[in-house]
Order: sequence, then structure tokens, then C-alpha cells
Amino acid sequence: MLKPLSVQLYSLREEAKEDFVGVIKRVAEMGYMGVEPAGFFDLSPIEFKKIVEDLGMKVYSAHSPWARPNCLDEAMEQAKMLDLKTIVCGYGPDDFLDMDAIKRTAETTNKMEEVLSKNGFTLFQHNHSFEFARIDGKLKYETYLELAPNVKVQMDCFWSTNFGAEDAVEMLKKFSDRTIFLHIKDGLLKQKKQEQKMKDGILDRKIELRALGTGELDIKGLIDVMPEQIETVIVELDYCNIDMFKAIEISYKYMIENGLAAGNK
Repeated sequence: MLKPLSVQLYSLREEAKEDFVGVIKRVAEMGYMGVEPAGFFDLSPIEFKKIVEDLGMKVYSAHSPWARPNCLDEAMEQAKMLDLKTIVCGYGPDDFLDMDAIKRTAETTNKMEEVLSKNGFTLFQHNHSFEFARIDGKLKYETYLELAPNVKVQMDCFWSTNFGAEDAVEMLKKFSDRTIFLHIKDGLLKQKKQEQKMKDGILDRKIELRALGTGELDIKGLIDVMPEQIETVIVELDYCNIDMFKAIEISYKYMIENGLAAGNK
């Protein structure tokens, strides 16, 4: 059965600064069935949820606020206002720098998960690229999830390739039993040599992101192996090579017209 298609509103954060309600309305008009907020701008979570539902969509999950040891009460309160039972966490490159860092990060996760689970919430983690680097041939993410056995996964399939070093389909299959949400973005998986730039002696690895279906990610392959417990497939573009509204609309049409997700149009 096709899963409903949602959009991570972080994609449209610049547009939302000017007219957040207008952004939500345009997303609904495109046909998206759900949204994942990353901030509420001038709305309360309750106001946001009502607007979304009045437009025929659903709040499937949220990135507001991210779970941190010092803000769990706030995270739970906002989740309650959005009628959600899931709360997100995420980390930076230094938190996965080496084995010692990974152990500390897993310990932090476990402590938060214990508090949240006692209050009826499921903690899930959103990945970036650095979790999918390797230490002595083993994925950092694999080690982390072994040390934090109760946290669930929101798989960002594009970043799971670690800039083309890994296969996105294989990564999803590997962690399928823990994955409850999918983030799908598209773009160039490998940066061309002539496009590589050195910044402060470090390779700038920002690569070109594109509307879904116009890049190199095997989106059809990912949907084919998507685990049944996935609640929604979420389109997210951190940035894009074209106008973001246009990219979000192209992405919707690609997913719906190719039978990869369900929409309202």
C-alpha cells in the first residue's frame, strides 16, 4: 500500500519567514498529505495543527523542538499539542567523531529515551552524512544503534550514502527494523572533481541537491524495500539548484505519477 507523501517544512524555511500560513496553503494545494514542521514561526503548535488539518493534511512528525537533555519537558509538551507520540533527536559531526564520542552520544540518547518512554513517547533519530562514515570498516551508525538499542530511526536516505560512498538501498535494508520515517531528497551523489573546493584546508562537501527524480538517488529502489512500519515518506530539500516551491512541486509530481507515494491529488 502506498504511504502518504509529506514535506519537511524546513525546505521552505526562507519562504515561511515571510508568510508561514501561505506556505502551508501552497503545500496543501500541491497535494501533499502531510507536513513535518521545523519551527512554528508566529504560530503556536496548536494553531499550526489546526491550520494543517483544516487544509486536509496531517502532522505526522515534528522537528520542533529536537530532544536535548535540558529540554525534554518542552519536547513532550509540544508533542502533546501536536498529538504526536514520537520525538526526534539528532547530533553533529563531533558527536560521531570517534568511538569515544559515539559512546558518549549513545549514553545521552539512552538517558533521554528512558525518560521519554516512561512518558509514553518514542524517540527517533534523524541522520546526516557523518553517521555513515566508517571506523575500521564498520559504520559509525551501526555501532551507535547497537549502543542505543531502543531509539528508532528516521532514515535520511540521501545522506545515508555519505556522498556516494554507501548504497542508499542497502543502508535502508540494513536498518529497516528500526526505521519509522523516511526522508527523501535527491541530487548528485558524488561531487565532481572540478566542483570540489578547499575551505580552510578542508574539502567543502556541499553538493548539488535537486528536485526528486532529477538527481541520482535510487528512489524507486528505496520505496521497493521500504519497511511496512513507515508512516509517511517525507520530501526534504536542505537547499536546491532551482526555486524551492518549484522543486517541492516537481518532487510531489514525481512521487505520485510514478506510484511511489499517495497524495491528495
